[in-house]
Amino acid sequence: MTRWAAGLLSCAVAVAVALLVVSPQVGGQQKTPAAPATGSGPKATANAPANAPAATSYAPATGSYAQRFAALCAACHGANGRIETPLTPVLAGQPSLYVITQLFLFREGRRSNEAMTAVAKTLTDDDLRGFSDLIGTLPPVPPPPPATPPDPIRMARGRALAEQHKCVFCHGAGLGGGEQVPRIEGQHEDYIQASLRGFHSGSRPGYTQAMTAAVSQIPPEDLDTLVYYVARFRDPAGALTGK
Repeated sequence: MTRWAAGLLSCAVAVAVALLVVSPQVGGQQKTPAAPATGSGPKATANAPANAPAATSYAPATGSYAQRFAALCAACHGANGRIETPLTPVLAGQPSLYVITQLFLFREGRRSNEAMTAVAKTLTDDDLRGFSDLIGTLPPVPPPPPATPPDPIRMARGRALAEQHKCVFCHGAGLGGGEQVPRIEGQHEDYIQASLRGFHSGSRPGYTQAMTAAVSQIPPEDLDTLVYYVARFRDPAGALTGK
């Protein structure tokens, strides 16, 4: 990533933080109406299911953000922020600062996803705050039990890689994230893999060069092992275990 691009991302984070400083009450009324969506609606992409709602079905500009989330976001991401659709990220348990930054990047065209960009372009600054605040209140939701028990040897290797490449330094020992760092515990395996491959190739932007710099040093075979570990890890003291 060039210094210019890194500078843009740093600005994006700064703007997102500024947007979050004065937030409307979660579920409150939108202050500024969003521009109506136009066109025939987004096409399915790698990170969006094929049944993503068309532009004409986007949520109205009025109503609480809980109602608008149900109308606009739940079909793809689930009413509680989790759905088992392939390559669709889990929103439940994500920090509001992380969410608002991602929405801002989509709206400004700095992160590429046709479906999400189409939605984000209709959102005002108040919308970014309202939706991110609402999503930030969604508690983590446990994933379905795995079909087979995790391979202990591969899990041990994945844990060593997570420590070696500082995953636990940023995401926490329980991989629960916080602030601008996403929760990756309980995230879908295919989405984690797509994200890490994007960072590895430099095609997905991060807040800084930290993710790209860290992931680009991981050999592809180790990357798969790391994905395997993260997708199956459960923090013994975390919300996903019910403790």
